Amino acid sequence: MKKIFLMGRSEAGKTSLTQALRGEELHYVKTQFTMSDPDAIDTPGEYSESKYFSLGLACFSFEADVVAVVQAADEPYNLFGACLHTFIERPLIGIITKTDSPYANVPMIRSWMENAGCERIFEVNNVTREGIEELLSYLKEDLPPLSFEEAKMKQDLGIREWDPLPLHP
Repeated sequence: MKKIFLMGRSEAGKTSLTQALRGEELHYVKTQFTMSDPDAIDTPGEYSESKYFSLGLACFSFEADVVAVVQAADEPYNLFGACLHTFIERPLIGIITKTDSPYANVPMIRSWMENAGCERIFEVNNVTREGIEELLSYLKEDLPPLSFEEAKMKQDLGIREWDPLPLHP
């Protein structure tokens, strides 16, 4: 299973999402420091909210197979700028939580994630578990094996390690 790195604003639902992915009963826990287990890295929202702590996000992201921007469907503002994917050396996905909120604006959150460069966007509800199975299926997909020579060739071509090689006529 791919190890997922979760980043987002405080109360976006990152810790609840890790509990839902493990099939645990949801219980509120304020993440005070970066929590890492074999399948997930959960970060405090303050790391995303402060330019002083955001360097920690970059450091921990290298330990993951995929980076996820987590935003609640009722977010009042966007923390992540356009083309965020250009700064991240891992596949970038978006996860929209709290889709059942009466203030949810899923199309707006989706457009923020598309502008950030998220390759895939998942809509989940941690309480009802709606969308969790689809996210788990994505995380269970095997990473394609990559030899040293292939990695070097892709680097020389300026493409990301998970992107396919361009076809030549």
